Amino acid sequence: MKALVIDGSTALGFLMHDEQHPDALKSLEAIERGIPTFVPAHWCVEVANGLVMAERRKRASQANITEALHLVSALPVIADDETARRVGSDTTALARQYGLTIYDAAYLELAMRRGASLATSDHALAKAAKQAGVALFPP
Repeated sequence: MKALVIDGSTALGFLMHDEQHPDALKSLEAIERGIPTFVPAHWCVEVANGLVMAERRKRASQANITEALHLVSALPVIADDETARRVGSDTTALARQYGLTIYDAAYLELAMRRGASLATSDHALAKAAKQAGVALFPP
């Protein structure tokens, strides 16, 4: 695997103690091993929103969420600058073709463009990735 794209569901899957999933933890291990990891620009906001929603639902304390947000900011992920320029073309076309949200289509577009594997626990996004020929992580 030359590169990885992780979506918000994957990040929450290794950040939230009550959601930790073995596949998400494998993604975190890949990041920590130095696999180049890309995210669209909205990723950090999406992950932070998921964390704050967990806090509001009393699934995590404010201290837990603060710690998770620090981990997110310290992760060596590369926020892709080109994602926003592709929203009106490639990303929208993928959203239409596979019935995805624009947010999820941005992950698919980024993985396709970077030739990266995609880490997601979103079933619709994983299905679209398979149909588009994008490798899922873990395989």
